[in-house]
Amino acid sequence: MNNRVLEIFKEITEIPRGSTNMKHIADYCEAFANKNGLEYTRNSADNVIIFKKASADKIDSEPLILQGHLDMVCQVSAESSHNFLENGPEIIVNGDYLKANNTTLGADNGIGVAIILAILESTNISHPPIEAVLTTDEEIGMIGASSLDMSQLKSKRMINLDSEDDDTVTVSCAGGSDFKLSLTKQFEDYSGNEIIIRISGLKGGHSGVDIDKGRVNANILAGRVLNHLYNCNDFRIVEINGGDKCNAITTQCEIMLITNERNFIANATDYLNLIKNEISAREPHFTFEISSDKNSNSVFSKDLTERIIFVLLNAPNGIIDMSAEIEGLVETSLNLGILKTDEKTVSFQFALRSNKMSAMKYLEERLISFGKSVNASCETFGHYPPWEYKPNSVLQEIYAECFTEHYGFAPKIKAIHAGLECGVFDSKIQGLTAIAVGPQMYDVHTINERLSISSTEGFYQLLLKVLKRL
Repeated sequence: MNNRVLEIFKEITEIPRGSTNMKHIADYCEAFANKNGLEYTRNSADNVIIFKKASADKIDSEPLILQGHLDMVCQVSAESSHNFLENGPEIIVNGDYLKANNTTLGADNGIGVAIILAILESTNISHPPIEAVLTTDEEIGMIGASSLDMSQLKSKRMINLDSEDDDTVTVSCAGGSDFKLSLTKQFEDYSGNEIIIRISGLKGGHSGVDIDKGRVNANILAGRVLNHLYNCNDFRIVEINGGDKCNAITTQCEIMLITNERNFIANATDYLNLIKNEISAREPHFTFEISSDKNSNSVFSKDLTERIIFVLLNAPNGIIDMSAEIEGLVETSLNLGILKTDEKTVSFQFALRSNKMSAMKYLEERLISFGKSVNASCETFGHYPPWEYKPNSVLQEIYAECFTEHYGFAPKIKAIHAGLECGVFDSKIQGLTAIAVGPQMYDVHTINERLSISSTEGFYQLLLKVLKRL
């Protein structure tokens, strides 16, 4: 890890920086600015903006925003005891790739931040005036970017470094929101044996860019299993939990229930083995465990048990609509990322996405109507706007020219179904033109996340060419 970008990335990775835990990484950025004699601002949401004057040959150039987010999605394997509140990921070098030890790596978007800081630190590169905007809590609804006072930014052009494909220039993205449906707990007396069903080993992935890859959502799969078993066995649910990030396709779900059916475990095992065989081609590592425990009589009511199963079986999930304008683009989708039993409720939290605000609004209305049918309370929050495509972008043309010179072929120009902070900036800065680019990453938001070292080095050199051309 001789490259300075990777050295900075390693420093960043040592800092706990899951969403909402932003103070320490913001402190690091503030100290970085002070160390390098750069002006900066930091707001109450821990967003940090660092300003760097133009190199001597670019004094008359228009300023440029370089932008990335400081937070990461914190996922751990079932076997891991890693505590993201206290420690960052443990980096493993595997050939050309960096990955983490049984956790997410945080290259999304730590590597983008590291590239920006390396540029700010350098004293021998050609660049226009730079406004480096490092935002917080992007992964939970663009919260940091939404809180920014953008009047302090002078630039009308922006390079976002939160893309995962090194051969692609992203020029449009989806907007999104979170939707929570909650059922109030109801109890009844019911005697029987406690059974715990654990579903795990699914691929998971990003609820935007991976929603069209046929990956199985553990929460939805739990609904299928419960519905089948309820048709041939009597039981009551005690607790059910799956996933802790709305924007990650859930890989694990645990169900605790009470039954007095002697054949329940055998029936459950047979059906789960049937599912395992069915999905083995796309989910080769799917596994399950079934265990039994002592008698118990504190259970959810029959009515609540049935409503939980109904929601999991019938709530919309996955792709809702494909774009009629851009071939192959998912236009509208949702993901049941969090299924949680807490003190008073059983809640179902979805991440909604659409490249059209009207379509996302309709999806929210559809969920509200669905919620009423099961006597659930509903709330929607964390809205962020889509980033609509703007033709004739000079910034896009310059990047494409430099890319073609650097690699010998033209980059792909595309819109994505994931959310990017470009939409927030575009909604607040009139006349902004932006692109989103970055080095090659795979399986972000999962424990299989990995970053290509050679791609990172190549991308950094390309970006330096772009800065010299601007």
